[in-house]
Amino acid sequence: MKKLLFLLLALPTAAFASESAVHLDHAPVNLNDHESLQRGARVFVNYCLSCHSAGYMRYNRMQDIGLSEAQIKDNLLYAADKPGELMHVAMRTADAKAWFGAPPPDLSVITRSRGADWVYTYLRGFYRDDTRPTGWNNTVFDKVGMPHVLHELQGQMAPVYHTMQGEDGKTHQAIEHFELIKPGKLTLAEYDALVGDLVNYLDWMGEPAKGARMTTGIFVLLFLGVFFIIAFYLKKDYWKGLH
Repeated sequence: MKKLLFLLLALPTAAFASESAVHLDHAPVNLNDHESLQRGARVFVNYCLSCHSAGYMRYNRMQDIGLSEAQIKDNLLYAADKPGELMHVAMRTADAKAWFGAPPPDLSVITRSRGADWVYTYLRGFYRDDTRPTGWNNTVFDKVGMPHVLHELQGQMAPVYHTMQGEDGKTHQAIEHFELIKPGKLTLAEYDALVGDLVNYLDWMGEPAKGARMTTGIFVLLFLGVFFIIAFYLKKDYWKGLH
């Protein structure tokens, strides 16, 4: 029983250690950049919403990032009839499991679950791998079942390996960097910017009120700081006759 308890407690630590070994690039998240959020929303609807739902998000909530209801209807409302509907997909769970091996996860809170840096690195970590059923693999998520849906934009990347020695003393091949073997519609810098906008939107979607909450928090702290000074001198004046 003690051994089982030890193993259960060690599992989260082991999982964290395995993920922390992967270098994660910093995601350019700026929840106050509404233009970036709007571009990210467009990328999400056009490329992600075909397979991944965002079941905790309504289309009309995007009015918070500066879009009008008319703009949402004309440019983003492809999988629903009304702006007040949730962002579901038409793909059946059984079909998704048959095609991809597992249903694509809901992306409503993906950055809160994985972290914005993880998602940003993941979307830029696809490379050609003919041993995989989809023809793609990923440096962050090894043997991933998801194909690289943005490859027409990024192009095709091939890994360049180098030999390194592990902790067990054995040598193995590790990816050193990527090289572009087939250009896409965008340059690599433009693709990184597009993914940055997408991750920015995903981070906002995970908690749309986060920006307002942080702004309110700053004002509350400033108020408490000023009030502390006033309260201190009031207390000092009130008790001066007793000291």
